[in-house]
Amino acid sequence: MPFAIHELHSAYRAYRQFLDCNPPLHHARYIFPFFRGSYFAYRKVDVLRTVEIAKAICANPSYIDIGCGYGDFLDKVRQLLPDARGIEKDGSMFYAFQISKPDYISMMPAEDLSESVDVAFVGWMEPGQDFRRFVAKCAKCVITTFDTGGQCGINSACEYEEFGFQRVAWWRTPSWIDVNGELMNRYYAPSLDSGKKEQLARLRTAHNFWYVYAKPKLTASIRSGLQWWLRKVEDPNDRFDFESILDECGFHYMEELPALGNNRKVWEVKFD
Repeated sequence: MPFAIHELHSAYRAYRQFLDCNPPLHHARYIFPFFRGSYFAYRKVDVLRTVEIAKAICANPSYIDIGCGYGDFLDKVRQLLPDARGIEKDGSMFYAFQISKPDYISMMPAEDLSESVDVAFVGWMEPGQDFRRFVAKCAKCVITTFDTGGQCGINSACEYEEFGFQRVAWWRTPSWIDVNGELMNRYYAPSLDSGKKEQLARLRTAHNFWYVYAKPKLTASIRSGLQWWLRKVEDPNDRFDFESILDECGFHYMEELPALGNNRKVWEVKFD
């Protein structure tokens, strides 16, 4: 559900108070993701994979970010796909704080989508909401992220097979909640001694999944394009500056998290 105006103002006051304390660089991104980041944690490799998937469909793909918020992830994609655009159902985030809305973000619900696009990115779907069938009608490929902490109600409510899509690949990353928990334990929980902090760090997991779905006729080209990218081009040293926080919290690129059991490595792509 969209936030009420008084909730937005209350959260914004807390955010400003936090900034007044001069916190370490990039902490606000994961403590106040509504204002400074996104509800999923990503690296530059995630952006580049997304763009490569789109370009595997055609040389000049159309791309829409559904529920893009302020456009944090979308802005990174637009550096490589300048015509990429976003939609956001609730415009109160712009109007409540007099933030200029970019022309490439439109205020509209996913249910009003009508034009066809090559790639639809769904980075966040509020618990209890389900607009997949509207996305499926307009997109050839859907890249979606969801966390196992309850987004979409149950995991199957984030999947697209029932709409004629096939899953091509998936990978795991931390959610902002995972990173937030580590930051809070390390910096903002004075009652925890170092031994307890180390114990909690060993239990860390990554709850966010990226799924790539496509119409059956496109799965082979998307799979081969992404495989080529991972094998020949992907460079983990090509990074955004805020990735240092992910490393610091124990979510390095291809780090193994023993608490996960099988498929322990974060950012490792698995193909279907």
